[in-house]
Amino acid sequence: MADEHRLISEFPVTGQGAGPYGVAAGPDGALWFTLVHSGHISRLRPGGEVTTYRLDSAGCGPSVITPGPDGAMWFTRNRDHRIGRIAMDGTSTSFATPTPESGPFGIAAGPDGALWFTEMNTDIVGRVTVDGVFTEFVLPVRGAFPSMITAGPDGAMWFTLNQAGAIGRIDLDGTVTLHDLPTAGAGPVGITAGTDRALWFVEIIAGQVGRITPDGKIQEFPLPDRTAKPHAIVADPAGGCWFTEWAANRVGHIGPHGDFRHYDLPTPASEPHGIAVAPDGTVWAALETGTAARLSQRGRGGNRHDGPGRGGENPGRDASLSG
Repeated sequence: MADEHRLISEFPVTGQGAGPYGVAAGPDGALWFTLVHSGHISRLRPGGEVTTYRLDSAGCGPSVITPGPDGAMWFTRNRDHRIGRIAMDGTSTSFATPTPESGPFGIAAGPDGALWFTEMNTDIVGRVTVDGVFTEFVLPVRGAFPSMITAGPDGAMWFTLNQAGAIGRIDLDGTVTLHDLPTAGAGPVGITAGTDRALWFVEIIAGQVGRITPDGKIQEFPLPDRTAKPHAIVADPAGGCWFTEWAANRVGHIGPHGDFRHYDLPTPASEPHGIAVAPDGTVWAALETGTAARLSQRGRGGNRHDGPGRGGENPGRDASLSG
């Protein structure tokens, strides 16, 4: 895939060691990144200008970031157990979760004008209003490690249960439904709502991409490289989804019918984590080594691998969210 390198550009968003992790497009047309190791948020404007904002704690562990319903960016602070908010002018604030040592991780705006998030350490899905009022919903399972979360096409929130090997659905009133995955020990992490009214997710341990319909029908599509450790996933407006392959140092694409394309990143061992699609259609990935990778529209040729969905394999357990 060496020919694909020229189609990908990398832009520094921080120094080494700060760790770009989550990325999302903001209402200002910029890309916003969490710097998980240094306690900062970075903004990359369309012209390439980078602005970095220091949070009030260097060790807070900002992780996943998302645009909120109030025109600000919201993010989880995994290490000091808070939910953060940063306005377009860089002013930030945060709110402590009601449950101590909760380990918030995934976050997404809901259809009710609030932010919904997962608590890794406590098996809770939380809800916070834009003025900081919390509600927490205890899940009917223990040690499940709830991870990413997204708004579904059915008015509910959908989330991954990394250690339970399941996909969860929670209504706005807190009613929870769990769907076990066909592959035991799959380790689902990233999840997104596709353009086909289904939810798409990645299985970091099994090395698969999955699809679940609102009525709970599941398909699994094994990657050509089962050791790639897919981490985050985002819908492609043109159909299918984009995802990061953490261990394989690649960005991947899955079509609506399970066909794969893969793009090697130029810098070896760059540790791709979060992924987003910008308003202009370009694809961006946060590389923990300090840069952001951009895959342009004309970079969508790739190498195609067809693979039917299947389940039932047990690859054994491995490290979870970090590969």
